[in-house]
Parts: sequence; C-alpha cells; structure tokens
Amino acid sequence: MAKKGTSSPKRGGSVELLTRQKKAVKPPKKYKVIFHNDDFTPMDFVAIILMLFFHQSSEAAWNITMQIHEKGRGIAGGPYSKEVAETKVDQVLNAAKGSGYPLLATFEPAD
Repeated sequence: MAKKGTSSPKRGGSVELLTRQKKAVKPPKKYKVIFHNDDFTPMDFVAIILMLFFHQSSEAAWNITMQIHEKGRGIAGGPYSKEVAETKVDQVLNAAKGSGYPLLATFEPAD
C-alpha cells in the first residue's frame, strides 16, 4: 500500500515508448590537391613531383602538367582525406622550396 503523499504506478494504463531520432552520419569530406601555374617552376619538375608524390604515370603527369600550364591550375591528385591532402601539399611545397622553385599547391573540397 502506498503511503499518503506518494504516487504508485497505475495499473492498466498504456505504456509510452520513447523513440530516438537517429542523426544521419555523413562521410567525411574528401579533398583534391591543386597545382597552380607560375612562370618559374620548370614543367619537368612539376611532372617529376606528380610522379613522385602522386604516383602518376609519366604520361598522366605530363598531361596534368600541360593542363596546369595552359589553364593556370590542375588537379594533381585526390580525392583524399583532409589530413592526407594537407600532407601532400606540405610535401610538394617543401620539395619545391628545397629546389628553389615557387610551385604553389593547395587543396580544396572534391566535387
């Protein structure tokens, strides 16, 4: 028997179920590495960097190099996680600086 002032569960009542709303989990964004044209970095150096850091074939590296030269920029590689894209950009910038070239590499969200 319940003491005065306290409540006891009601018998015969309905049970209310709690529902959880699931949050849609989106996959992490992917990024592409972009090379930008300049008037000083030799095209051969760009192609070598593409083969070395992005594992492009010599033909693919040359095609990308020509795109960078003609259009002002080109996709060096991707899609990558943000951390991998950052690392690749750092590797390229360090190699270019170490060789005395101003090659610019950036990363942006992949389409």
